[in-house]
Amino acid sequence: MDFSSAADDLYGVLPADFVETRKRLAQEARKEGDAALAKRIGALRRPTLSAWAVNLLARSAADEIAGLLDVGEEMRAAWGSGRGLGDLERRRAGLVAALVRTAGRLAADAGNALREQAVREVEDTLQAATVDAAVAEEVREGRLSQPRSHSGFVPAGFSTAPADRQEGAKAKPADRPARQKPPPEKKAEPESKAEPQKKAEPERSNVTRTSAARAKRAETLRKRAEQAEDKLAEREERADAARREAREASARVGHLRHELERAIAERDAASRRADRAEENRARAEEAAREAREAAAEARRAADRDPHSARPASKAGRG
Repeated sequence: MDFSSAADDLYGVLPADFVETRKRLAQEARKEGDAALAKRIGALRRPTLSAWAVNLLARSAADEIAGLLDVGEEMRAAWGSGRGLGDLERRRAGLVAALVRTAGRLAADAGNALREQAVREVEDTLQAATVDAAVAEEVREGRLSQPRSHSGFVPAGFSTAPADRQEGAKAKPADRPARQKPPPEKKAEPESKAEPQKKAEPERSNVTRTSAARAKRAETLRKRAEQAEDKLAEREERADAARREAREASARVGHLRHELERAIAERDAASRRADRAEENRARAEEAAREAREAAAEARRAADRDPHSARPASKAGRG
């Protein structure tokens, strides 16, 4: 077992089975004598529902995911070369919408229906994969633990608009015919031409700062989410241990209940035998009493009968 195959197996299971599967894989790695691999596996985080849904797409809709990522690569290339995006944005929108629907269907079939928030996170992750090559690779691998997003209007790797666009913007004033001389009062035109650029620079700087602030906040929220996931995983492990103890205790209770039921049955059988013996004893005692009474009555009758006494006296004389 290597890390890649273990991670593929782990992120392919249902979120509810993640912790138990991670524990099993880590134990297998330790049994194989690879403590470092066991530690790496143990450090893998449980995916959120939306991240799991994207991982599910990478496995069950790989061709559609590949098509979306190809469109994203074309979009980044077009932006870098200064070409227009053309119909790439429309193609991306259609592919993202189709994949979001597929994710919802696959998740529901697996017993984990996506709510509105998770659906939005799936869409944000797919959108981010088209403008950020790193996110695209994460989505392709299918091992996401958290959803991804991209803030700002510029694809990852491009801090500003392509240079040729800026050069094109600067070239427009030079296209004016040379005979159109500005009036004397407009001699300061070069400075006025520079003003839009000076204004644009602060605006672009504001956009960059805003994007940086959003990215920082997103990173902070991501870290908080990871911490929450770690706590959740820890509590799930404790819950799993408690459930195992409960099952073991239940098994012991079941065994003891069986033993108790058997003892009760034996006690009841013995009680019935005792009752029958007591009844038989009572009948025997009654029969003995009746026999004694009959014998006593017979003796009394014999004593009252004079004829029964003569043979006895004759026998005594002889």
